[in-house]
Amino acid sequence: MDKMRIRGGKPLRGSIAVSGAKNAALPLMTASLLTDETLTLSNLPHLVDISTLANLLSQHGVTISMDGQANGGHTGNVLSLTAGRIVSTTAPYDLVRKMRASVLVLGPLLARERQARVSLPGGCAIGSRPVDLHIKGLQAMGARIELSEGYIEAEAPQGLHGAEIVFPFVSVGATENLLMAACLARGETRLVNAAREPEVTDLARCLVAMGADIQGIGDETMVVRGVDRLHGAHHAVIPDRIETGTYVMATAITGGDVELLGAELEHLSAAVSVLEGAGVEITATNRGVRVRRANGRLTGVDVMTEPFPGFPTDLQAQMMALMTTADGASMITETIFENRYMHVPELRRMGASINLHGSSAMVRGVPALRGAPVMATDLRASVSLVIAGLAAEGETVVNRIYHLDRGYERLEEKLAACGADIERIKEDA
Repeated sequence: MDKMRIRGGKPLRGSIAVSGAKNAALPLMTASLLTDETLTLSNLPHLVDISTLANLLSQHGVTISMDGQANGGHTGNVLSLTAGRIVSTTAPYDLVRKMRASVLVLGPLLARERQARVSLPGGCAIGSRPVDLHIKGLQAMGARIELSEGYIEAEAPQGLHGAEIVFPFVSVGATENLLMAACLARGETRLVNAAREPEVTDLARCLVAMGADIQGIGDETMVVRGVDRLHGAHHAVIPDRIETGTYVMATAITGGDVELLGAELEHLSAAVSVLEGAGVEITATNRGVRVRRANGRLTGVDVMTEPFPGFPTDLQAQMMALMTTADGASMITETIFENRYMHVPELRRMGASINLHGSSAMVRGVPALRGAPVMATDLRASVSLVIAGLAAEGETVVNRIYHLDRGYERLEEKLAACGADIERIKEDA
């Protein structure tokens, strides 16, 4: 199992190309199930999760081809996906267990084929993240659904119909699943308290390019008028705002100066506001975003995670790592997932001063972190340990980095190109 070895203390300097957003690419790929024509997606990152979903879609009958890959730039991979005929409406456990986003095939399969059998999903162990909202929404649209032997078994013999669906809380996955299903449902569907994340907006815009009738994109209420069929389209995946935020914090903790090519600040306005309050200088350039530490040490700031447009839960662990060496104290409160503090014991091993109080963590800045062997527990926790290692004195070894490969494209290469002393240690399984 691979490890990452980091020798800290080197400021990051140079430029990093931001990859396409994984969390946008995955639902966009499942949208290919809604049409028998070709959906071409550009700026896809090369990640384990993308490959996992490609394997799942292939067994449903989707033909996938790589049309090209940009070298040296930040335009990513280009995939063409053609679901000319669905050969299987079952998403098996062996594939779905590897990644929660696999459940996003449920809505498209049910809408197009009027039946679907999808294994309950797996993924990162950062909370229960149930699929109840997906199921209840599809039931409101006329689906009959049973849970049997670990599978969601759904059918809609007469097809899906429009409905008003009010989400009791914001759910990105449920919004995406029901949005796709509604595109082929009869009549009008209203999604109330829908997720407004840029990745949801990106999906909606792609669906419109495929012929969907969607109003209220980017708002809390979206109205979808079902159409008989969708057609193919070309769509470019938005840049990854979580990767952008991660490299902003890596630059800041090392006192570096880095330009993030292709980054878009409007997707990170809440995080940018918090980071600027801590002493990080973030400015737009004609190629993306420039990041550097304003003056001296950073200042502790308080953070609360919230649905978009609030501070992203997917940047909470990285922010905590950044605050471990800031002057003063920071209170970080997690409101989205209940188990998202598994990186805390590992940061403590590196000398961080962090005390947990329920859903909040009090971080008191220390003069310096110390390198140590640490264990990655989930995707964002993994990269928080890398960030800490970049600033720590001595050597840090991050174990179980397969989590990183699910969400960060060529992480060690991008950091090393900016002066980080970081390398992947290959080990036999």
